[in-house]
Amino acid sequence: MISSPEFAKILDCICPMYVMLDETGHMLRVGPTLQKLRPQSLMPGQRFLEVFELNRPRSIDRMETLMSTAGAKLHLCFRDQPRTSLKGVLVPLPEEKGALVNLSFGISVLDAVRDYALTSADFSATDLTIELLYLVEAKSAAMEASRTLNLRLQDAMIAAEEQAFTDTLTGLKNRRAMDHILDRTISKSNCFAVMNLDLDYFKTVNDTLGHAAGDHVLEHVAQVMIAETRQSDTVARVGGDEFVLLFDGLQDRDILDRIASRLINQLEEPIFFNGQVCRISASIGTALSVPDQKTEAAVLLHQADVALYAAKNAGRAQHFFYDPSLEETEEQKTVAN
Repeated sequence: MISSPEFAKILDCICPMYVMLDETGHMLRVGPTLQKLRPQSLMPGQRFLEVFELNRPRSIDRMETLMSTAGAKLHLCFRDQPRTSLKGVLVPLPEEKGALVNLSFGISVLDAVRDYALTSADFSATDLTIELLYLVEAKSAAMEASRTLNLRLQDAMIAAEEQAFTDTLTGLKNRRAMDHILDRTISKSNCFAVMNLDLDYFKTVNDTLGHAAGDHVLEHVAQVMIAETRQSDTVARVGGDEFVLLFDGLQDRDILDRIASRLINQLEEPIFFNGQVCRISASIGTALSVPDQKTEAAVLLHQADVALYAAKNAGRAQHFFYDPSLEETEEQKTVAN
């Protein structure tokens, strides 16, 4: 039934921007509107992840990790020009025979209409986008204002991305970016938290299974942290297996402790790589900004580091908040990774 021509015709009608994937991640069928976006390139037969780039969740580069996003909102774009932004959701097909990905334009619909000369016939009859298309065709002042605003937002997003500093392996911010964002946060806010996360037993993975396995673990860790944080939060890889999370506007200890607990629990789950099992855990330390007092970034990072090593010394896989009583000498802080 899934692969029948009749079923394909139904999909063409009700979701004309769908993609049907096989078990290897190759596209079996695509909706007519989606194919219209790339008329010179026949999409069926190509790998989904070679045509589309996932912006969120990040670091998705194989079918297995793509399948793990089932039910979650996907943010993606074309890898070639024009790099139209898309939203999507993936649903596994029965008996693990692949997946169905339904795509839409989201707020980029106005640009899509302009770039690809789309009409109401290119959307499902029940899609509210059709109502917007009538406004576009009439060139109403309201739609023109929305288009202008959308272009400005895209320009601002591109400018922000150009200024961002990214860790090439994980797709997270790097240390330089975190320092910049932390300084900016200190200058404008007195309510935030800095969480320092360090992986336990990561060196064992590298030593026994090799650096490729270690890289795979780091990519997995990045995905977990992105999934457990808000879009407004900042996640950075600041060392080999050390990460810093910045929660602007959040100081509730119960909420922060629940976030840390979820991170620890998820990172204790086995991670599979080429038939091998990688096992790690995470120790976490958190420092809170002081209301009405601009504490230096180096002090906050030091406090989070002190809390982190207290968690390691307490047996690993734990979360501690900074307290002055945790201060200790450099010799006492040394814990084998």
